Amino acid sequence: MEMDAAAFEALVIDELDQLPDDMVDGLENVVFVVEDRPEDGTLDLLGLYDGLALTERTQYGMGELPDRIVLFWEPHLAQCDTETELRDEIHTTLVHEIAHFYGLDDEQLHEMGWA
Repeated sequence: MEMDAAAFEALVIDELDQLPDDMVDGLENVVFVVEDRPEDGTLDLLGLYDGLALTERTQYGMGELPDRIVLFWEPHLAQCDTETELRDEIHTTLVHEIAHFYGLDDEQLHEMGWA
């Protein structure tokens, strides 16, 4: 599938807007970023949570850099054949990475069907 980064970012924004309010209302000091690929250049990783989960925070507040939820557009395009598949994968990636913000690990996400 082919799509430029700007069009992919628009899909991410659209899918983010469609997530339930109770999932996104608790996101504090988090930015969403679209990047080409992971640093290692592979196409295996779709997203990344870069931050400190709520369950691990002790003192967290003013002056902290925001946590980042990164979606990699080239791996998404490599794994999807249609826009419908791409939207579904973006949605799943967003939920997965947001879950890491809330402290859920990959094992818990796997049990819930999100890993």
